[in-house]
Amino acid sequence: MYQDIKLDEIDINLNPPTEEPGRQYYFMAKCRERTRVFERERGRLPKACVVNMGCQMNARDSEKLLGILREAGYEASEEEQADFVIYNTCTVRDNANQKVYGRLGVLNGHKKRNPGMRIALCGCMTQEPSALKKIRQSYPFVDLIFGTHNIYKFAELLDAMYESRGTVVDIWEEADRIVEDLPLERKYAFKSGINIMFGCNNFCSYCIVPNVRGRERSREPGDILREMEGLVSEGVTEIMLLGQNVNSYGKTLEEPMSFAQLLREAEGIEGLRRIRFMTSHPKDLSEELIEVMKGSSKICRHLHLPLQSGSTRILEAMNRRYTKEQYVELALRIRREIPDIAITTDIIVGFPGETEADVEETLDVIRRVKFDNAFTFVYSKRTGTPAAKMEQVPKEQVKVWFDRVLRLVQETARERALLCRGQVSEALVEEVNENDPSMVTGRLSNNLLVHFPGDEELIGKLVSVSLDECHGFYYIGHRA
Repeated sequence: MYQDIKLDEIDINLNPPTEEPGRQYYFMAKCRERTRVFERERGRLPKACVVNMGCQMNARDSEKLLGILREAGYEASEEEQADFVIYNTCTVRDNANQKVYGRLGVLNGHKKRNPGMRIALCGCMTQEPSALKKIRQSYPFVDLIFGTHNIYKFAELLDAMYESRGTVVDIWEEADRIVEDLPLERKYAFKSGINIMFGCNNFCSYCIVPNVRGRERSREPGDILREMEGLVSEGVTEIMLLGQNVNSYGKTLEEPMSFAQLLREAEGIEGLRRIRFMTSHPKDLSEELIEVMKGSSKICRHLHLPLQSGSTRILEAMNRRYTKEQYVELALRIRREIPDIAITTDIIVGFPGETEADVEETLDVIRRVKFDNAFTFVYSKRTGTPAAKMEQVPKEQVKVWFDRVLRLVQETARERALLCRGQVSEALVEEVNENDPSMVTGRLSNNLLVHFPGDEELIGKLVSVSLDECHGFYYIGHRA
């Protein structure tokens, strides 16, 4: 593991290794020498800020970026004080791109006041050709641009950026390998995410992810389990397994293993108390997975199962490969088999060609399944996807539909949350409550939040809590 590698013993006067991850540790050592020069000249370490702008997989990537920067000698800081700022971008919706453009404009002002400042972009947005073209043309002050497939090369690219007088651009169309054993800086000491696979093979007609994340690639189960064991040895209680579609895990391995089998292996890790995962594609969710979840004391009682639309006609246009009734049957079967499970979902409103009747179908699914929560989005046109060429729905109409869907989702979520009132549940304490420092905030197995009296000594601990007052999407309680 990377903890055993001593950067100060690496001879940076030699040629860099060709094998990974040794090559990247060579460049970390080289970057560390540069930060020492910076410290001698300025009397302080250089400061770096990594801004995560995307999903849980982006957040995990950002932890890797922070870990490499830490090994290279950087000190973490806020954007305004940073000598190096890197945005790990998202491009699922157009407003994510617009947010990056706006923040780059602000950073340009900081850079003019601090000419030595360096700016980098990585992540899904940089893999999008139109976005990359705009960045290069309109934001020439960006020093480094790379994508999702070569994040493991960050130390090497960081070194190249400081050696170059112009913008360093390194975008790959697809990944050539999965590189293990790179450093990372976790946000939480007591919980962590782990990528079990990368990419997506589903090609939903509205989604650009397969274009920017590439085809599915599963990590070897042994590497995943070793990483989990290492995290538990460091005090991690809860681990979330991450993938664009975890239900298709293992299909690209030389010796295929199902996701349910991986979960069974993970359950055997001594000291691991909770296992979460996301995201599950309904078309691939197996009976085996339901059985494993049903019989598990470690897998959290929460399943994120994206619906996207309740209309079979729209689902077909979306290339989701299941019907309304198939989804409802699956969700209700899961509820029967695991009565205490919370099911959350994603819903898109305003997909091209959607009608009032299609929205009614979505509302019908919400009423029947009774989601515990939902992320509800207005359709966002993404250049390069089949849906972008379809007939778009007027924005005024979409807003009316969106408000109806959101109201119903909130109603069913409140109904579901109320079912827990009076129960005693185990909460993993995540933080001191930001609104009331005499309280702490914990997360239940079903993903509900509960606020109850406590102090920072409880952070990272599993505590039995009585759920006293339901406030729609969270509880007020006390230690039981």
